[in-house]
Amino acid sequence: MNVLDEIVKDQLRSDIPDLAPGDTVKVAAKVVEGNRERIQVFEGTVLRLTGGGITRSVTVRRIASGVGVERTFKVNSPRIDRIEVVRHGVARRAKLYFLRKRVGKAATLRERRTS
Repeated sequence: MNVLDEIVKDQLRSDIPDLAPGDTVKVAAKVVEGNRERIQVFEGTVLRLTGGGITRSVTVRRIASGVGVERTFKVNSPRIDRIEVVRHGVARRAKLYFLRKRVGKAATLRERRTS
């Protein structure tokens, strides 16, 4: 095994659910304001997943006050408190950049069937 893999192995998180593009997720991130630290929840649609292993990141998009807001989170970061999947959406591609042009009901995805 590679030396780098040995170092990284204990830093990988096991409490992260399976994520896929189109899923609606709640990401609870720790935010530092002055000398205080609080947890801020960011809920939105997963646009893309990039990287693998320790460098894995997820880009989440939501509409806030009529403006699209995208945030990229490092999945294995200690700044991420938790990630929970609210609903699984149907996506036929890996990167959902076409959602940037859509607003309102047009930006929603069908829910994945569970059988």
